[in-house]
Parts: sequence; structure tokens; C-alpha cells
Amino acid sequence: MHWTPDRSAPSVVRVVITKTRSPIRSNVGLKAVMAVTGIILVLFLIAHMLGNLKIFTGETSFDHYAHWLRDIGTPLLPTTWFLWIQRTVLTVAVLGHIGAATLLAMRSRAARPVRYAHRRKIHVNYAARTMRWGGVIILLFVIYHILDLTTGHLNPQGDPANPYGNVVAGFAPERWYVTLFYTLALVTLGFHLRHGAFSAFRSLGQQTPRGERRAKIAALVFAVALVGGYLLVPFAVITGLVS
Repeated sequence: MHWTPDRSAPSVVRVVITKTRSPIRSNVGLKAVMAVTGIILVLFLIAHMLGNLKIFTGETSFDHYAHWLRDIGTPLLPTTWFLWIQRTVLTVAVLGHIGAATLLAMRSRAARPVRYAHRRKIHVNYAARTMRWGGVIILLFVIYHILDLTTGHLNPQGDPANPYGNVVAGFAPERWYVTLFYTLALVTLGFHLRHGAFSAFRSLGQQTPRGERRAKIAALVFAVALVGGYLLVPFAVITGLVS
């Protein structure tokens, strides 16, 4: 007796549908978001620092530069539109940078929910340990800086036609606490930049002992140069070099 399977019988096909995570929400994608937004912000910081240093060329030159920023793109764009486009891009970059960093930190914590009974001492530099509070300080500084020198609401002079005078009034000796806060925020930013630049160099393959030493030196030099360039202006005003 030979049994032949019934080909006409209905067959059951199991379809398994798996949800795939968007590439940008993966750890690699989030790190890419942090890298791209970080590059955008660093490029802005460099350009902004160089523009600030024009204050040493005199009041007329600095005011001309400040007014030129408002006219970039004209007549193709209405006056100040370029600045608003730039501010929008920077805002998106900041939010993307913070959001990606927060998600990565939450995933890292969730991956190790139970602490070790005897926690092994791991060398973590200052910037890595204080990125969260450093970010808060920098955010508060940015808000104050905009209200002081962009909108003029917190500036003693607040004259949009006289940017040079606004800077001098904003960092006047009697407003030493503003310079102190400015310095604190920039030093914090320097630690943040040093950590970010070092991580970037490591990602580029500098993972040998010699390569890491070079990456640390390069990151430190970059952070000090950028922070020093920004601090030149308030200290020049508070010491009377710029008045």
C-alpha cells in the first residue's frame, strides 16, 4: 500500500513580519547624527570666533562686518533672512546633537541595568563625566548671549545700529560677573570640544598608543585655541584694550 500526499490540500504558509528599526535610530545612525551635527556646530564656532576678532580692527570695521552679516544673500534673500536660516540650521543641529547623545546614553545605561558589586575603576576624563551638566551650562550661556548681544534685551546699550558699542557695554568692567559667566561657559565648552575632537580622531583610526597620544594633543590644542580666541574679546574689553 502506497500513500500519496494530497497536493490539492490547502497549505498553511506562516509569514513572519519583523519590524526593522530605521537606520538613523540605530546606534551607528545616532553616532553619525552626533558627528554631522557636531561638525556643523564646530564650523560655526570657528567662523563666529574669527568674526568676533574683527573687533580688534576698530569700531568702523567691526560694525561694517556686523551689518554685512544681515545683508548676506541680498537681493536674492530679504535682509536678515540668511541669519534666520543659519539660526534655524544651528537650532536643528543642537537639538539633534543633544537628542542623539541622550538616546545613546539611555541605551548604554539600559544595556547594563545591574551595577557590579565591586565596580572596577575606569579612567574617564573630566569632559566625559560632565557632558550632561556642561551641556546645561552651555545652553544657558547661549540663551543669555542671544538676549544680550543679538536681541539686546539684556544689554545695557542694546543698540542694533552699534554692535561695537553693545560688545563694549556688555563686557564693561562693572559687569565682571558677565565676563565670569562667559569664561565659565567657554571653559566648559572647551572640555566638551576636547572630548568630542578626541573621540573623532579615535574614530578615524587613531587607536594605537602613539595615535591616541597625538589625538589627545591635537584635541587639546584645538580646544584651547578656540576658547582662547573667544576669551580675547571680553578680557580685552574688561582691561580697557578695547573701549
